[in-house]
Amino acid sequence: MVYKFRVILDTEEDVFRDIAILEDDTLEDLHNAIVNAFDFDGQEMASFYTCDDKWNQEDEIALFDTGDTPGEQRIMSEYVLADVLDKENTKIIYVYDFLNMWTFLVELAAIEEVSASETYPATLFSHGFMPAEAGEKSFESDMNDDIYGEFEDDLDEEDLDLFDDHEGGYDDHGYDDY
Repeated sequence: MVYKFRVILDTEEDVFRDIAILEDDTLEDLHNAIVNAFDFDGQEMASFYTCDDKWNQEDEIALFDTGDTPGEQRIMSEYVLADVLDKENTKIIYVYDFLNMWTFLVELAAIEEVSASETYPATLFSHGFMPAEAGEKSFESDMNDDIYGEFEDDLDEEDLDLFDDHEGGYDDHGYDDY
């Protein structure tokens, strides 16, 4: 079977690519197809993130094992597409280049028969141009601000003065000697 994905860049403008790839290919193969479809050089770190149907990020699947113990973390090359995505679980998030945070919403749009005349993976359709820079990402807490407001009201200057009751300052500790 062939998985057909719509890979949407998370920006204001409409920028997306439709990619076809075999169901028994790996997430690393999908990563490479996305890198090629969006003309990246492929030299940056990347991860997929499982998510729910509302795009809430869940578990990370990294390109390389970044754990403390080698082999502890499963990586993209160990995940076959059919084991991660199917008719019920159609969404996954892809992040390329953690400094720029190019973020993509990847959705399984169709599962079809293999075409003998097609080579996979393939970019089937391309819409929009890549912006020069990735969009700004804001990471905000879901916590209710009212919870913090009640504690903030209890603070006064005397509480903050507790931090000034130490012997010596920064200069007295000899940090400049290093």
